[in-house]
Amino acid sequence: MSIWKRIGNLFSKPVPQEVQKSMLNLSSGDICEVSLVTYEVTGRTHNRGRNAVVLTLRDGSQIAYLHIEEREQLQYGLYKPIDGRLDNPAEVPTTLELDNYTFFLEEEYEGYVAVAGQTPFMNGGEQHVWQYQSDDSRLLRVEWQHGRFMLYEGEKVIPGDVKVIRAS
Repeated sequence: MSIWKRIGNLFSKPVPQEVQKSMLNLSSGDICEVSLVTYEVTGRTHNRGRNAVVLTLRDGSQIAYLHIEEREQLQYGLYKPIDGRLDNPAEVPTTLELDNYTFFLEEEYEGYVAVAGQTPFMNGGEQHVWQYQSDDSRLLRVEWQHGRFMLYEGEKVIPGDVKVIRAS
């Protein structure tokens, strides 16, 4: 190596390290692992006002939804869609009974969501969400957007059970 190249290296800026993607930044085509199951991310619904994301995950023919919200720390909930129907968003009850479990309203909020990829709601816009929890920590999530309801049943996931495998 010549002396001029060595001197040039002293004054050059170091190459910045590539920042690893977090679960909040994953998008379609990325691979993640949740509770020892490997999923491909096929869609993403992002609520910027709450710094929350719902990822649509696919494992073969099975579809799941991972709700990620950054508060004091990252909080995760893994959901499966369920059949059910509600008629009016103004009449969503504070207590729901489903399969001999009673769910109590924990949080209700609304906000603008941006949608990318394959998600239950194909267009972004104003979304209203009701989050419920039962006494034995089962979760229930109700979403309303563009005149359509979606219901999900799930469970909390500890941060150690969630990791990024491959991100583009």
